[in-house]
Amino acid sequence: MYDGVFQILQNSSSLELAVASFHLLTELGKQYPRTYVADSGGHQSLVVVKESWVPFLFGNGAVSSEIGGNVRSSDHLFDPSRFSLLIEAIVEPTNGTDDNNGIKAIENMMLFQYLVNTLEADFVPRQIATKESLDWVIFRESLLSMLLGSRKLVFKSFVKNCMCILLNQYYHEAKDDYEDIIPSERETESTSYHNFSLNYLSFELKKTLISLRKLFVMVMKLDLTRKEADTLGLTSRADRFRNSIMDIILDELTYNSSYLSPFLLAFVERKWKLEIILQYFSKYCGKGAVRTRRSDNSQEDLKLENVLNFFVTATSAKAIVRKMSAEIAQLLLTHAYQACLSAEDANSNSADTPEKVGATLQEISSNFIAAFQNIRKVSPDIQISPFEKEALFTAATLVRKLKSKER
Repeated sequence: MYDGVFQILQNSSSLELAVASFHLLTELGKQYPRTYVADSGGHQSLVVVKESWVPFLFGNGAVSSEIGGNVRSSDHLFDPSRFSLLIEAIVEPTNGTDDNNGIKAIENMMLFQYLVNTLEADFVPRQIATKESLDWVIFRESLLSMLLGSRKLVFKSFVKNCMCILLNQYYHEAKDDYEDIIPSERETESTSYHNFSLNYLSFELKKTLISLRKLFVMVMKLDLTRKEADTLGLTSRADRFRNSIMDIILDELTYNSSYLSPFLLAFVERKWKLEIILQYFSKYCGKGAVRTRRSDNSQEDLKLENVLNFFVTATSAKAIVRKMSAEIAQLLLTHAYQACLSAEDANSNSADTPEKVGATLQEISSNFIAAFQNIRKVSPDIQISPFEKEALFTAATLVRKLKSKER
C-alpha cells in the first residue's frame, strides 16, 4: 500500500489525487511508525522495525517484495542523488500559466515535505532514546545520517540549493507573470481553477519552507551530536567526514552578504539563528584556538553578552566595523537581540538559548543600545532600518521598565 500510494503521489494526474495520496501516506506513517521508543526496565529504548517500508533507497537499487521475495522495481524510491535532484527541481522557477507544470511543482513540494517528515519520524525517537547517554551508533544508523553521508550526495551543493529555496522569490515572480496574462477566450471555470492552483502553490510553498527549516535544524543537531561523539572518541573511520551545515551556511553568508537579511528573516528558529550569528561574529572577533580531531572549539563558548562587549566603546566598535561593515554589524545584533526576546517570551523549559545569551535581559538591552550608539560614532552617516529602530525602541522600553521594578 505504501509503495502504490507513493507512486501515485509522484505521478498524479490532478491536484486532488496528489493531495489525497500525500495525506494517506502521512496517516499511514502515524499508524505504523518505523522507529519509536518503548519503556524497557525503567528507561526508554529505541525500536526500529527494519522490515518496514521507507521511501529511501540505500544500496544497489533493487529491493525484495514482501510477498514471494521477488525483486521489484525501485525507480520511484529516493536515493541520495535523487533527493538532491528534487531540491534542484523545487529551486527552478515554475511557469504558473501551465496546469501540468503547476501540478508538478506542487507534487515536488509535497514529496519533499513527506520525505522530511519521514526523516523526522526516524530522527526524533533516536534523540529521545539517547538523552541519558550518547550512543553515536544510533544516530549513525538514522535515515538522515545515511542520506547525507552518501557519496552520491554533494553536501555543499545540496545545502546551497536549500538556501536558494529560502531566499528565492520565484512564486512572487510566477504570480506577477500570471497576472500580466490577458485571459482571452478562457472560460470562467478554467480561470477559477488557475487561480485556485496558484493559491495552492503558495500554500504548499509555505509548508515547504517550514519543512526546509525543519531539515536544517535536524542536520544541525546531527552535526552537533557528531562533534560531541568525535570529541569523546566514539567515532571511527566508518564515519565519513563532511563539512557541517553550519560551516557551509556561514561561508555562503560571509561571501554573499546580500543573503544575510533575507536568510535571517526566513530562518526563524531562534536557538539556531542565534548560533549562526554568534559563529558569524566569531570569524571576526578574536582568534580561535587550533582545533584537532579530538579537541573542542573554543568559539562555541561565545555568547551574546561577549559579542555586545566588542561594541562597548567606540574604539572597540571601530575595530569590528573595519572587518565587517557597520550595516552588517547592526543587522546581526538586531536579529540576535530579537532571538533573545523570543526566548524570554516563549518561557521555554530549554536553557539552550538563555545560556547563549549570558546575561540578564536588562543588561543585554542596555548593551544593545550602547552598541548602536558606538557604531554610529564610528559611522555617523549610517542608516537605521525600521526593523532596527523597532528593536531599539523595545530595548529602551524594557530598560526603563526593568529599572523601575528595581526601585
